[in-house]
Amino acid sequence: MEAIQPRHISDEIKGFLKNVDFNTCLTCGTCAGGCPVSGISGELEGWDIRKVLRKLVYGMVDEIVDSKFPWVCTGCGRCIHACPMKIDIVYLMKIMKKLRDRDKVPGILHKGVLKVLETGNNMGIPEKIYMDVLDIVGEELREQPGFEDFNLPIDKDNVDVAFYPNSKEISADSDDMKWYWKIFHAAKANWTIPKDNWEAVDWGIFTANDEASMTLAKRKIDFVKSHNIKRLILPDCGGGSLGARSSIEKWKAKDPSLAIDYLYIYDIFIEYMKEGRIKVDKSKNTKIHTWHDSCKHGREAERMFGQGKYDEPRWLLQQCTDNFVEMHPTRENAFCCGAGGGAWAGPYKEERNYYGRKKAESIKNSGAEVVVVGCSNCRDQILRGLKPKYNLNIEVKYIWEIIAESLIME
Repeated sequence: MEAIQPRHISDEIKGFLKNVDFNTCLTCGTCAGGCPVSGISGELEGWDIRKVLRKLVYGMVDEIVDSKFPWVCTGCGRCIHACPMKIDIVYLMKIMKKLRDRDKVPGILHKGVLKVLETGNNMGIPEKIYMDVLDIVGEELREQPGFEDFNLPIDKDNVDVAFYPNSKEISADSDDMKWYWKIFHAAKANWTIPKDNWEAVDWGIFTANDEASMTLAKRKIDFVKSHNIKRLILPDCGGGSLGARSSIEKWKAKDPSLAIDYLYIYDIFIEYMKEGRIKVDKSKNTKIHTWHDSCKHGREAERMFGQGKYDEPRWLLQQCTDNFVEMHPTRENAFCCGAGGGAWAGPYKEERNYYGRKKAESIKNSGAEVVVVGCSNCRDQILRGLKPKYNLNIEVKYIWEIIAESLIME
């Protein structure tokens, strides 16, 4: 076997990699041991993250950039969480994505970025269709007892919170918007959604397009500022919330006048419950429930901002049912479902379902009948990917769906 010879790395790439000290890597394999990509077959058979790191040390950057490894990686963060030297492997995979020519980005991811920048949503849904869908769903909700006087507030000034839908709710899963709307209505919330640039999710984070992420965050900042809104609810999508939050903080660092207050969706529901603005009935949820920890809401939020959202959704769920069990491993040690980092919209279905095998095993071992999630991509992956692939006998529901179904309407 011919020995690998170190290759020259351009100054540009050295600039990207300067924040990572490869000399601290112990080659211990802890990253590979905790990464669900390890053991994958097909084109990436024999690959794992430790080998990828060694290739980068030898200057084999092009080999990594041209492979699908960075796109199969969901950025779940189990590697850096376990790494004894805290090498930021998630950042490295982001750089590998960034170095890929935009016209060679796999699947629809880059097209989605271009479309959201051009039209305000990643599917290019026209304003008329958007407004028509909102009208239809609002009319359906008004037909339900307790919601007869529901009105959807669009572009409303001087409200407490701004909430953004995402394109899949407009294009395919429009009924899912009713869960949010029911809770806001029951709480007598003073809220609004935008008419323009309404896409919640930060599509830039999926392709490591920092410029796009900053643009999308600035649009949200401008909306909040122009309508004098107190707080922005971050997107439910884990990557979307992490990207939006990160970019909002970058704008704040550049110009303090652009600072806005924001919160996670869990926090607003906790607020409503603790203030007595919504009440729930536990008897409506008798099945065994478990909670799925989204990587970006948990482990990655903890790494980047010092605190992951672990306790908040569990508290909410335990207000709605007495039948709660934990999956193992859990919280910061939990396995990724396989659809983070844009993987759900990517072209590698078999790879992401392989990635999610450990999560499927955790779900089976928990004995849960209902898996509760707080991220739209996690929900789609578990419901439409892992459930049929691994014959999981479960329901998959959003935490806001559980709350809405448990509401006591006065």
